[in-house]
Amino acid sequence: MKGSDRKTFTGGFSLSYRYKSLLFRNQFNVTLNHSDNSPYGSFSEYATLNPYWSPYDETGALKQIAGSTGCGGLIGVTVGNPMWNATIGTKDFSKYTGLSNNFYIEWQALKTLKFIGRFSLAKTISKSETFYPASHTKFLNYSEERFFEKGEYGMGDGESSSYSADLTANYSLLLNKHQLYLNAGYSIKEERSQSTYFQVIGFPNERTGFITSGLGFAENYRPSGGESISRELGLLTALNYSYDDRYLLDATYRANASSRFGKDKRWGGFWSAGIGWNLHKEHFMKDARWLRQFKLRASTGYTGSQNFNPYQALATFNYYQDKAYDNWVGSYLMALPNDDLKWQKTKDYNVGFDLNIFNRLTVRYDYYIQRTSDQLLSLTIPPSMGFTSYRENLGSTENKGMELRTSVNILLDPKRDRYITANFSIAHNKNKLKKISNALKAQNDAQDKDIMDGKTNKPRTRFIEGQSMNAIWAVRSLGIDPATGNELYLTKDGKTTTEWRTEDQVVCGDGMPKYSGSFGLNMDYRGIFCNVSFYYQFGGQTYNQTLVDRVENAYIALNVDKRIYDSVWRQPGDKVNFAYSAYKTTKPSSRFVQDLDELRLSTLNIGYDFRHHDFVKKIGLERLKASFYMDDVFRLSTVKAERGLTYPFARTYSLSIQATF
Repeated sequence: MKGSDRKTFTGGFSLSYRYKSLLFRNQFNVTLNHSDNSPYGSFSEYATLNPYWSPYDETGALKQIAGSTGCGGLIGVTVGNPMWNATIGTKDFSKYTGLSNNFYIEWQALKTLKFIGRFSLAKTISKSETFYPASHTKFLNYSEERFFEKGEYGMGDGESSSYSADLTANYSLLLNKHQLYLNAGYSIKEERSQSTYFQVIGFPNERTGFITSGLGFAENYRPSGGESISRELGLLTALNYSYDDRYLLDATYRANASSRFGKDKRWGGFWSAGIGWNLHKEHFMKDARWLRQFKLRASTGYTGSQNFNPYQALATFNYYQDKAYDNWVGSYLMALPNDDLKWQKTKDYNVGFDLNIFNRLTVRYDYYIQRTSDQLLSLTIPPSMGFTSYRENLGSTENKGMELRTSVNILLDPKRDRYITANFSIAHNKNKLKKISNALKAQNDAQDKDIMDGKTNKPRTRFIEGQSMNAIWAVRSLGIDPATGNELYLTKDGKTTTEWRTEDQVVCGDGMPKYSGSFGLNMDYRGIFCNVSFYYQFGGQTYNQTLVDRVENAYIALNVDKRIYDSVWRQPGDKVNFAYSAYKTTKPSSRFVQDLDELRLSTLNIGYDFRHHDFVKKIGLERLKASFYMDDVFRLSTVKAERGLTYPFARTYSLSIQATF
């Protein structure tokens, strides 16, 4: 959007010093960022304006009011002109300063024994401000009694810091055909954060653009904010062994403790093991000089996850600020604790191979299975319990898939300074719920109730054992009845009905593509280079919410999709794909499930390297290169869906010149 920008400045320095068997290194970095949001507002505001409204009056001056809805019960509701807001001194910016320092020390105690220590500090300070004077269009429909509430100023401050330290010992041994590497380590980490936000109202004049010029806080308003602390502790050991560089063995074990979990569940143990066979180094393959690499490998092991609020497992309290009894102030529980929260674990199985023929063709193939147990999910609970959500280890999932990557040197001629390399990758993945708790089954009922109550018109994830987490659940549709304009549905037992029922929902598609991947070409001919990369996917589906929101559930008082005029049912006999009624909400229907196949030219980079020109040396340069870069060059898709309604869809173009002195 016009008027929005992001400015980022980075800098730093690195120091390194070696004294005998000791190596010291320190790296310091600083990042400064300032972001301004457009004073013209969001692009979605313009997308909803009726095309026959003008932002200017008869004299050519900007109007504050774009127009009135003028539609039945909406008479008198005015819609503001977002262009007006850019002329009244609004503010909407954020900025942050990031500092980080990393210290590293290495001691080569023995030829086979090395100790490494690291210590890191990081701190981020952020600030944001928004200011909308009384003349801003967001206050147009305030009543006369709320005159002194017009105008608002918001200010937020945040600060986060972290430190981490680890100590590692590495031991290596080379004995004849045996190679052994043994690592052991210890690590600690702490993260802290806090933030505050408050808003003042009552700014009748845009020239009083400072927060202390406001009238005060809104009624029953309190400043908001939060703080958190989390700590981690880890122990690690790893073993790598190879015999004659033919047979390989890797094994690791890690024990982690986190303050995010219940007091009896803080520790988690994770191990992994892998084997490999360099088949190309076997004696019977010594004459196969065309085979540069053929490695077979297999591995299995566990990883852990803990991405949730640091205090989710703890009982935390806050004090009442507006109630007292006998000069005593009470406290209340801030969130429902769960002392039994434990690590979410994922067990991975992987088999594959790496192949290299004549240094011309390289292939990497992986087949994997990932099984996640004790999956951490947010559970919606009845408000009667005092809270609306609860974190719990609720289920198990399984992912299966494969990935194949290839690269071919079509032309490799270093003497003539030219090469062409093509690459291709393809991946296939599918997942399913292996096990769910009774709580997740209740979650399905709660989501169905939201649809029936009109709180949402989008398909929701349903937790059903054996089904995909990306499944699109909807009721099967037979289309719009030409006689009545009502949608005809198919029940689970195959009967036709005009009633949408939650129990008739079935899997009508899957949001995960059957296959996806990329392919591209890299070439260089005596300094002229070109790199292109494509992305593709096919075999999946998507729910076209654009058609639902912009046609059948459109707000006709404002700008709408033209299909609401020429593609909706109007009279008996109309054979159309859509039906509009101001008194009905379209619920998840298979009519809007569409096959999604895509091809995108993701990146394009072309340029010229002047390495063969003598003038480069004559002007004191080591190297000179010019290039042009562009992303998302084009997109071909089987689904027509609007993009950029909230924020304009943008492609990135850049022209760069690199000079090395």
